Amino acid sequence: MTQRETAAERWARQMADWAIPAEILGSAPRRPFVFTPEIFAAPEPGTFERSLSNQRAAEALGDGGSVLDVGCGGGAAAFAVAPPATEVIGTDRQDNMLELFAATAQQRGIAASVHAGSWPEVAGEVPVADVVVCHNVLYNVTDIPSFVAALDAHARRRVVIEITPKHPQDRRRMLWRHFWNLERPHEPTAATAVEAIAEAGLDPVAEESLLPEDPRAAVRREFEAPQWCRNLCLPPEREPEVAALVADVPFPRERVTIWWDVNR
Repeated sequence: MTQRETAAERWARQMADWAIPAEILGSAPRRPFVFTPEIFAAPEPGTFERSLSNQRAAEALGDGGSVLDVGCGGGAAAFAVAPPATEVIGTDRQDNMLELFAATAQQRGIAASVHAGSWPEVAGEVPVADVVVCHNVLYNVTDIPSFVAALDAHARRRVVIEITPKHPQDRRRMLWRHFWNLERPHEPTAATAVEAIAEAGLDPVAEESLLPEDPRAAVRREFEAPQWCRNLCLPPEREPEVAALVADVPFPRERVTIWWDVNR
């Protein structure tokens, strides 16, 4: 009898289908999916409404505490809850993201530390925090059980993950079809992630919501076409063509907040 595929195995198999074919990757003039830090900069205090994920993190912080932001970028997830957070910790695979994270913390007078590397490989170097947040990272992860186990081990109170319901490239699959005649997968989905997290022995709550209006939307749009040109393994001179195609296809505002309280 064939053993039934677990949700974690299904997720890993479906994520592997998103790999860029070797012949396209080999022709890329620049490494794809290396991001401009400004895209992920934290909005200025008082200019934004907290998302549902921010609210779930702030609830667990109460009157204060520390936040670990895994795959932090510029720290939008962490700084959205500081205050009440009095300390922020960031991990990211890009050094320039961590530079922006540290500079933002210094500018706002918040205690901070940063740790370069991919999660969970870097987890052993990172201190435990009261709340762990991880926004828009899970679709870069193949092995969900080890990833979330390390998140859980680093939280005293709560873990809050935020992702899109479907892969973040889903709405722009036409770009791969247009430039490379390549069909992109339709899976995995957030539902599979929740199932895999539960399989790992955790007790996740999943809540759907729309992100509030982004005060930095105009800034992000400036970088959108150059970033997608790079993601698509195209040379910079194709940027106008990319810009025309993405202009009418906004990035999804739908989010799934996956959170659980830590029980030690």
